[in-house]
Amino acid sequence: QVDLVESGGGLVQAGGTLGLSCAASGRISRISAMAWFRQAPDKQRELVARITTDGVTDYLDSVKGRFTISRDSAKNTVSLQMDSLKPEDTAVYFCNAQGISGGHYYALGWGPGTQVTVSS
Repeated sequence: QVDLVESGGGLVQAGGTLGLSCAASGRISRISAMAWFRQAPDKQRELVARITTDGVTDYLDSVKGRFTISRDSAKNTVSLQMDSLKPEDTAVYFCNAQGISGGHYYALGWGPGTQVTVSS
């Protein structure tokens, strides 16, 4: 089990910038990747960005070029820098720690979520 605590988020106008951070504790050695998901009202949770322990990143198409995921292995933290925010980015954002088995990622833990609201 990996415990995650998010910080950041809040309210911003369209075109603005926000940053999210997440600290991991517990069974850190099992982590193969860290990710951010989001869930908007009445929509399914979706993967926004992932970064592996090797530093390989992957992004949702709609955030490419605007969001940047990064990690600090020494501090066991992962961050998400969100630029040029749009109203459709409004959602609860969740930090996620992932293990890997057979080439497939699986969840080791979830943060409680933090609200990001982008006003038009």
